Amino acid sequence: MIKTGGANVAPREVELLMLESPEILEAHIVGVPDEARGELVAAAVVLKRGQGLDADELRARLRKELAAYKVPRHVVFFAEGALPFTDTGKIDKPRLTPLVVERIAAEIAA
Repeated sequence: MIKTGGANVAPREVELLMLESPEILEAHIVGVPDEARGELVAAAVVLKRGQGLDADELRARLRKELAAYKVPRHVVFFAEGALPFTDTGKIDKPRLTPLVVERIAAEIAA
């Protein structure tokens, strides 16, 4: 569960909605630290080969179905095979979160 500004966000709800987009191969939601809100909702996305989708378009689609506080503030795109998985094949969110935070910081610094 992600707690953002006093509200709870279930990552799986957002992930399932994101996976309805035909361009998305993988979608994983994590909470990233934020001084003002506690955590912000962030998405790690892998697109299907040959597909294009930008963060603004994805957020616009999600706003039609989700409350504003559930829409990812940050969307980070990764190459296929670049995300950390456990030995059992599940996404390793404790290892994914710092990768997302690092990419967000790099985007902000750029």
